[in-house]
Amino acid sequence: MTTTAETGQSSGSKSSDDEAWAKLVPLDTRFADIEIRCNDMVICSEIKSSSLERHEWCRITKNLGQGSATIHNQSSDSILVDEAVIAKGGAADIRCGSEIVPGPGEQGYLQYRFTIMPTPESRTQLLKISIDPEHAKCSICLNIWHDVVTAAPCLHNFCNGCFSEWMRRSKAKHQHVLCPQCRTTVQYVGKNHFLKNIQEDILNADAALRRPAEDIAVLDSSASIQSNLIIGSKRKRRSNMPSPPVEERDSLRLQCPQCVANIGGYRCENHGAHLQCHLCQGMMPFRANLQVPLHCKGCDRPFCGAYWSSENVTQGVSNPVCSGETFRPISERTVTRIPFITHEMNRHEQDITQRCIVQMGKTVPDVVAEWLTRFSNREIDRSRMPLNHAEMITASTHVCNDCYDKLVGFLLYWFRITLPRNHLPEDVAAREDCWYGYACRTQHHNEDHARKRNHVCRPTRGNHHF
Repeated sequence: MTTTAETGQSSGSKSSDDEAWAKLVPLDTRFADIEIRCNDMVICSEIKSSSLERHEWCRITKNLGQGSATIHNQSSDSILVDEAVIAKGGAADIRCGSEIVPGPGEQGYLQYRFTIMPTPESRTQLLKISIDPEHAKCSICLNIWHDVVTAAPCLHNFCNGCFSEWMRRSKAKHQHVLCPQCRTTVQYVGKNHFLKNIQEDILNADAALRRPAEDIAVLDSSASIQSNLIIGSKRKRRSNMPSPPVEERDSLRLQCPQCVANIGGYRCENHGAHLQCHLCQGMMPFRANLQVPLHCKGCDRPFCGAYWSSENVTQGVSNPVCSGETFRPISERTVTRIPFITHEMNRHEQDITQRCIVQMGKTVPDVVAEWLTRFSNREIDRSRMPLNHAEMITASTHVCNDCYDKLVGFLLYWFRITLPRNHLPEDVAAREDCWYGYACRTQHHNEDHARKRNHVCRPTRGNHHF
């Protein structure tokens, strides 16, 4: 089986520099920064704020060392550098923070501040943080966190598997789930993605702190926390009352239908954990061993549509419930148009994709179905797929509406990038590729650039270049 993989696209650039070493920052925030990537670069930009005309007005040359540069006046008039007049053809040294006006006076001219960018080495040095590994250990297993979760309100941190097992035992024996470290009643617990990055940095720095693979497998098998859980307290239910009064229920802002009544043979325990639906904000019980999916595989957010559909529960006055249409398997979904987020929301590229589809005598559903089959058969590279758990997603995976749109956009990207140039409409086939490809920021605020350059391609510059 052949897997389609992305290949680098030629930008036509003669410069080998990938990183900007300096930039001109306009003091008028309506205009974009001018990045300087060559050691000797001619600046061609708007001179007056009231005009869209672009002119060559200066050349900036990088001096030896990192502290300064030389600006050469190439305009038809004088310019100002730190309020000093530089005549036509003249030059001056500039440093980080120098203010530059591309004209003889400040009135009506854009003003720029010259900024020297830190080198990759200096950025790395600035971002170094020292952490004692002893402060990154789970108080249950006494090892470095694995898939770290944070309990609230005390904000102590534990391994997901360790806390999940602690929570299961606490719910069976106690009125509350207590923090294993400080014994505060836990009201919420959820994954901590920031600390997970720190956890990975510590383990990369000291491999001796890593656990054996079999220990990790045991932890992962016990882990049940995928998103924020709301944990109630255990209260004794009166047998002569069909449901507990409001003041005796857990302090949940919205009511879970199965906290009030037995539905489908299940009624929530008063101390049971709950999930809050990301879409309708309604509550549903957290039933870890249930086969019905509670979380979107693409974003890990909880959605109640599939669960309440399986329980035949519909919207009520006091219990928000999503329709089953909002959270369904990929194979049961249909698409009628190109999603707005496709091609990084570049409407020109969306229009070209639509024209290509029509020119081939197909429809958007036809193309999406074809590429979904290739996706399911693992014929395309998933490395840039904008969804979590990319390798685990199949046609039977439940995803939310947002993640389905992202998947469709991903498939349409592959449809476009694999099209030969001669299959593109004649008026766009000759466009040069943008150096920054799909990661270009200018395409979002410069209509002319978005239209004239191809952005459905791999970047050959910037942080996304690989």
